[in-house]
Amino acid sequence: MRKNSKEAIITAAVSLFNSNGYDGTSIRDIAREAKINAANISYYFRNKQGLLEYCLTAFFEGYMAELEKGFSTLEAGATDCLRDISKKLWFYQCNHIQLTRFVLREMSIDSQIVREILSTYYSKEKYIFHTVLEKGIEAKEFHSHAIHYLLIQFKGLLSIPFLNTQYLTEVLHVFPQERYFADKYLQEIYRWIDGIVCANSGNPSNGLLKTS
Repeated sequence: MRKNSKEAIITAAVSLFNSNGYDGTSIRDIAREAKINAANISYYFRNKQGLLEYCLTAFFEGYMAELEKGFSTLEAGATDCLRDISKKLWFYQCNHIQLTRFVLREMSIDSQIVREILSTYYSKEKYIFHTVLEKGIEAKEFHSHAIHYLLIQFKGLLSIPFLNTQYLTEVLHVFPQERYFADKYLQEIYRWIDGIVCANSGNPSNGLLKTS
């Protein structure tokens, strides 16, 4: 058994799920790509469904950890908190780009595991986003927008580049895997916060270009 066979299985599975789809990928395909015996997949994950559940859980555990770190800064102000959340979630996804692409596509399918994630991770995410926006509105940092519509826009900004990578690369000729794109796009998220969300939109934060 390879020393890092579990990591090799996960890497191979995510790559194949992205290129062939979950249903179009077999255990043998994953074993071949990972250069391991198919029995190793059963040892670590039982079956392909177990591997899927592991990938989804690993992604959302990391995602929520970053979200909670950003949320912990709320007492310093809703605007800075929303920017910090944006930065942490954006770079988490960029640093796990293939896993992010697969997870976000999988979340568009109605299945039992997706419903479980909606009722757990996404429910907590909604609570955090809603709390930040609500506090910002109450403190008059933010315009009095309809919060659900702001959430739709915010989620779209954070997810669209990973859901439409072919469009980005083939039509727009921008490349989500490049650090330049990640830094530039984060600036645009900040511009949305400053220009649309914030009540003091005429004076964008000096932190706009702070992407490191």
